[in-house]
Amino acid sequence: MARLPVGIRFIISFSRDQWYRAFIFMLTFLLYASFHLSRKPISIVKGELHKQCAAGDEPDPRFNGPSSSTKHGPTHWLLHNETDCGWAPFDKNNYQQLLGALDYSFLCAYAIGMYLSGIIGERLPIRYYLTFGMLASGAFTALFGLGYFYNIHSLGFYVVTQIINGLVQTTGWPSVVTCLSNWFGKGRRGLIMGIWNSHTSVGNILGSLIAGYWVSTCWGLSFIVPGAIVAAMGIVCFLFLIEHPKDIKCSSTLPTHSKISENGINRFRLQKQTTHTEKNGPLDPELQCLLLSDGKSSLHPSHIVVLPGDSSGSMVAISFTGALRIPGVIEFSLCLLFAKLVSYTFLFWLPLYITNIDHLDAKQAGELSTLFDVGGIFGGILAGVISDRLEKRASTCGLMLLLAAPTLYVFSSVSKMGLEATIAMLLLSGALVSGPYALITTAVSADLGTHKSLKGNSHALSTVTAIIDGTGSVGAALGPLLAGLISPSGWSNVFYMLMFADACALLFLIRLIHKELSCPGPAAGIQAPLKEH
Repeated sequence: MARLPVGIRFIISFSRDQWYRAFIFMLTFLLYASFHLSRKPISIVKGELHKQCAAGDEPDPRFNGPSSSTKHGPTHWLLHNETDCGWAPFDKNNYQQLLGALDYSFLCAYAIGMYLSGIIGERLPIRYYLTFGMLASGAFTALFGLGYFYNIHSLGFYVVTQIINGLVQTTGWPSVVTCLSNWFGKGRRGLIMGIWNSHTSVGNILGSLIAGYWVSTCWGLSFIVPGAIVAAMGIVCFLFLIEHPKDIKCSSTLPTHSKISENGINRFRLQKQTTHTEKNGPLDPELQCLLLSDGKSSLHPSHIVVLPGDSSGSMVAISFTGALRIPGVIEFSLCLLFAKLVSYTFLFWLPLYITNIDHLDAKQAGELSTLFDVGGIFGGILAGVISDRLEKRASTCGLMLLLAAPTLYVFSSVSKMGLEATIAMLLLSGALVSGPYALITTAVSADLGTHKSLKGNSHALSTVTAIIDGTGSVGAALGPLLAGLISPSGWSNVFYMLMFADACALLFLIRLIHKELSCPGPAAGIQAPLKEH
């Protein structure tokens, strides 16, 4: 019989469950990357909404659109401001406050909506909920860009568009984290989610490149194209997303080689556990996996007894106050508030900072700013690997936060020395700033959402994720706003604000770090994998 081709041998070397798990990993990665892709254009376009030009210059060509009309032509601009050829109302001296208002309106709506989103998401099918959010987000992202073609100069129009877009984008994060956690067990969660969370940086990079392509010629397309991509991914979500492995009869845990020998004692103990479970009624299928696995090795299939799920007896979704009582939720939420403040300040203001410091145009600044996200990819993966190996989530975050503060100080000083120094510090700062943010929003949120105090209630994950990310989003709203208010007094003051925020983030983790270091073994206060006795 002929030998099978290499490609076919590769395909059949993986089980059906592994292929589905890889598919869900990539699908959720792309879905949330598209969300971040649509958030990035506003930071790239800022340099075009307000830019300086010589008295004899004309605004950039607008494809003969309405904005090139006589009413808003070069004569109109130069009569009001002889050195400004920006886009009203952002052509005034208070443009930094106005641009900050755009950021704040989006992020404040996102923060408020996130608290409600998790609660709603627990009670609706993830596929429908996420599809709606992506279609709506695509529509309102594109609507912002239509302001260019329809010559809209009302601040209220852009603010309202940002507010609604912020609200509908809250459907994304709780949905994708819940879906991914359904498909992957607790083993190697830090590494898996560290790699998966690079979708944030990948989305930012793609958003910067797409928006930067049109920013100097037709900034409206910098929003319309990302909006179309998000909407298209919403359709893909509706057609292909599988919420839970049980929907297609797949396993929800990662297959690993067993280190447990088969003997009568093991069989007896497991059978005894099953009898105890039956007396207390059926448990959630995910709890069965936790009871029968140590998170690092799996038992032989003949040892596992899977109880059928009972929809009538399933546990109800956890309340908001109930989620807050889970050990570690409040501390990590407050830590993320300050960590996300730093991260989103870079997200929304870094291109403008590079434009001012290195004297580059909007397109070049947008491309250079992607290096911060490249560093963020490595930082997120590194945080996941370290936390998995040490089994100490809080300590890993604390170490990176401790290193981030002095790095930001060096960045503010070195970036003025030239382009090469800026590139190096962008990569290093991106890794240290994004590492804790990535770890808390993924692996830590998943750990807390399946905490042992929940006694197997799998309906808490979306609510816990929303609380943590919602609190973090308060900081995400404050950061760009404060940057807009402080930057007129000098960019150095903005960096002092970011260093202070990093110190506050570290402060809220002190108790958990002390608990982890004083207690040997897995991360204290979060979720230690259940060991077999």
